[in-house]
Amino acid sequence: MDFGEADFEVNGVCRRMKYLTVSFPYSNDGFTQVFGGETAECVCQGLRNIFEYIGGVPPLLIFDNATGVGRRVGSQVHETELFQRFRAHYGCRVKFCNPYAGYEKGNVERKVGYVRANLFVPVPKVHDFRTYNRQLLKRHEEKAQEPHYKKGVCIAELFEEDCAALRPLPRKAFHVCRYEWLKADGYGKVCLDGKHYYSTRPENSHQRVLVGIYADKVDILQDDGTLLVSHKREFGPERTDSNDYRTTLCTLMKNPGAWENSGIRQQAPAILRDYLDQQDRRGRKAQLRTLAELTDHYGLETAMAAMERSIHGGRLSSCDATVLAERIASFGLDTRPTAGPSLAVYDRAFLRGGDRHDTENEGHVG
Repeated sequence: MDFGEADFEVNGVCRRMKYLTVSFPYSNDGFTQVFGGETAECVCQGLRNIFEYIGGVPPLLIFDNATGVGRRVGSQVHETELFQRFRAHYGCRVKFCNPYAGYEKGNVERKVGYVRANLFVPVPKVHDFRTYNRQLLKRHEEKAQEPHYKKGVCIAELFEEDCAALRPLPRKAFHVCRYEWLKADGYGKVCLDGKHYYSTRPENSHQRVLVGIYADKVDILQDDGTLLVSHKREFGPERTDSNDYRTTLCTLMKNPGAWENSGIRQQAPAILRDYLDQQDRRGRKAQLRTLAELTDHYGLETAMAAMERSIHGGRLSSCDATVLAERIASFGLDTRPTAGPSLAVYDRAFLRGGDRHDTENEGHVG
């Protein structure tokens, strides 16, 4: 196992990402998964994805000394707690290379270079790495059809022998997540990796918060373990601040004066933004409460669209906004109303019946 790094175009922005490569020296087959970093969560998630794809667990894993699952210091190997649980769950042995001994893992180092040159050139355009990683697992089939560089036998045939030596998968997949109690700062944000901040609720200011840390996301949990908000996990040397509209709305309701500098104001439609800008503290707080309630039920985009369309004559009706939000979420504003049942049968029965009744009456009178 070893990591490489390559550039990816992520939603139009060039980002340097890490990729975990797992190489099988006997068959020379290999598999790759891309993540934001080299953490234990990334390694364990990548290995789980690969194990499930190949249908088994290699009995021995050989790691570089510098990966996120552990490292050798002198004669001692210190593994992370998450990886210890992962290894116990899948029942595999682990060996760590000695420092500055690249020859001990020459096969995988060559595989890392091969992957970069053949899979990541030109720069891949990626929107969702979970989907992209599933596609990468299938790409090995192309290489597996080639003959082995030394043995002259198809790599796919040799890999069948590798698979015969795999241990069976456990009945349940390993849950790749570590939980930590982190203390929030004065803004109710928790810090991960020393430079990446994630919002919780304002009332969590200076309080301990339970956090679930995954390879690609960070979950903020309530005391009972239920999910409060989920953030995309950030990596890299620069400081980042991740905010979620639900936690941001909670902050704004407590301090409506912060509206002018909030990220939600920048996302709001111009008409709604101007309307809230003109409100006094009390009126703005009431409208932000309406926005928060609608957001809980219908999502932020629908809530903002409904409130924008409910502004008439300089006023915003929360009742109108609620009805509109329900309509947008259920049918859409452009959906024509259904025709409903035909009443023609009643017209024929009653109107014609009425004509006969009148005629008969007139004849009787005459």
